[in-house]
Amino acid sequence: MLPTYERLNDPKNVFFRLPFAKLALAALSLPLGGFFFCVVWSLLFDFVRSTYTHCDVVNYLPSVSAAIGNYEPQKTIWRLAIFLHLPLRLAVAKMYLEYYKENIRRSRRLLGILACFLNVVEDLALFCLSFWTSADSYETHRNAFVVFIACSECYMLISYLLNRNARKVVLLPHEEKSLRYKRNLFLVNVLAFGLAGYCFVRHNARCEAGVYTFFALFEYIVVLTNMGFHMTSYWDFYALNVVCDARHGLYLTQF
Repeated sequence: MLPTYERLNDPKNVFFRLPFAKLALAALSLPLGGFFFCVVWSLLFDFVRSTYTHCDVVNYLPSVSAAIGNYEPQKTIWRLAIFLHLPLRLAVAKMYLEYYKENIRRSRRLLGILACFLNVVEDLALFCLSFWTSADSYETHRNAFVVFIACSECYMLISYLLNRNARKVVLLPHEEKSLRYKRNLFLVNVLAFGLAGYCFVRHNARCEAGVYTFFALFEYIVVLTNMGFHMTSYWDFYALNVVCDARHGLYLTQF
């Protein structure tokens, strides 16, 4: 757990002091940068292979699985990004556990714990589907993807509802901004996921040119809105530093 202290005990004993905003940006930049690299590299150097499907019709974008998991160097870059960002995501999940304990009404605490659990499972599922690709082990990749999507959608919904309806005190301006982003990103994520599913089914049923391109595009939106939702931690912990010192270990402190 990461308890919150109002101030540092002795600056001489501090190992590091990092604004949480920088930690949030680091946690986002690794998968975001890796994702864009994989898509752009696939379009520039693996276009034919990455956009090919069994229907053998014209497509213009690679699916997420094809972009991040089927070819090199994309596969290695994506795995490295996910491996490096996983400890940061797990650390943020622990911070949210403390955040919910301090800010959510006691009657809703179990939902806060459930949200943090879903967040951790989502992170681990993302790790699994990244390291066991559809080309390497389709069944493992498929199961990890199902767990990832289910936990992701449930986590986003519970997190939004907790912050909207179960707070002990009135939201601060930056927390209200976070809540608005949570709502909007969740709604776009759900809509894009539904449209991606429709395009995938239609592509397999009719083999129409371009439909798989829309499937890939909606996949990208699902990925980016998921990243954006987790980035809202930037505002939830806006006024806090992550500190490690000799007396208390790792904890949160206000500016």
